[in-house]
Amino acid sequence: MKTFGSYIRQSREQKRETDASFSVRQLAGRIGVEPSYLSKVERDETPPPSEAKIRNLATELALDPDVLLAMAGKVSTDLQGVIRQRPQLFANLLRELKDAPEHAVLRLVREVRDGKW
Repeated sequence: MKTFGSYIRQSREQKRETDASFSVRQLAGRIGVEPSYLSKVERDETPPPSEAKIRNLATELALDPDVLLAMAGKVSTDLQGVIRQRPQLFANLLRELKDAPEHAVLRLVREVRDGKW
């Protein structure tokens, strides 16, 4: 599995192949960090940035922010709030689902979302 930094670097470099505005310097400016910091993040020399900066990266690179947050070892603030409301219930749910096949988890999500449970 790729590290957070290498994934960001690969995604940025793919964008840069067709759009020169995806240099380290320009992307760093758009997300509000120093180019040297972004470069260190891409080389995994420093921990991933804050949730807000990760969300900005996701927007700029057209990536899923939840995936980036997970790769950074973080959980979004909104999900933390949901878990805090019923911590034992969600802990049990996640433990039960950890080994479930993806199709089973997706089915459960669809059933809950559609109110067919």
